[in-house]
Amino acid sequence: MSDIPVSQLGAAAPAKKKKPRRPAGPLKAFWRRIRQPLAESRFAKGAIATLLAHALRFIRLTNPAAEGSTDLNKAHEALTPAILALWHGQHLLAPTVYTHGEEIIAMVSRSADAELNALVLEKFGFKTVRGSGGRGEKRASKGGAQALVAMKKALDAGTNVCMIADIPHGTPRQAGMGIVTLARLSGRPIVPLAIATSRRKVLERSWDKTTINLPFGRSAVIVGESVLVPADASEAELEAKRQEVTARLNEATEQAYRIADQRR
Repeated sequence: MSDIPVSQLGAAAPAKKKKPRRPAGPLKAFWRRIRQPLAESRFAKGAIATLLAHALRFIRLTNPAAEGSTDLNKAHEALTPAILALWHGQHLLAPTVYTHGEEIIAMVSRSADAELNALVLEKFGFKTVRGSGGRGEKRASKGGAQALVAMKKALDAGTNVCMIADIPHGTPRQAGMGIVTLARLSGRPIVPLAIATSRRKVLERSWDKTTINLPFGRSAVIVGESVLVPADASEAELEAKRQEVTARLNEATEQAYRIADQRR
């Protein structure tokens, strides 16, 4: 069904030697014990997703936007339809900033852990497609190609889509090729999106330094400079665009934290 050559799903940044795994912390160990029972209980997953959605709304409500944040209404009007790009570990508040009432589709990994993410997104009115685009041919067997096809169809219909740019358990804050391939096929821009709060807890032991946003602070939302990918881009040009997405999203992330922390 896919019109995406498997070879064009691309590769991410050059692989680095894996570091020895650290012993699991108490929270991670607890999560490992309960995630299987949760995965088998539709009621439990739904209840937890509802609680998380309420918590995220509360955190967003109690973190007013700091001066210098992007005007999201103007950005939405100027860029729709677009591919919103975020980093793993920096995306938890993302559903709370998309309040335009229009349909948006997010790509979510097929892993068991990501099931809860999908349910939370749906509580905010997002539609989800399951898959992961960006690490090469083996991703095609995990729904990557089919998910990219669904995202392209949504963009063709004028709907915004949202995608985590880096690859699960890959190199954090390095864009994979999946998002670049989607931009090439759809002709729509990749729009970096970064969200930061002045009060936060960083899970230093997590692979992506997951940031838990906390209430009663300031927030900053930054829409970075868009990246367009030509339909006839060569492999070298695709790699250059991948690096450009990485740079633009890192710049937006740094700017969001600088504004939230009121640093000049």
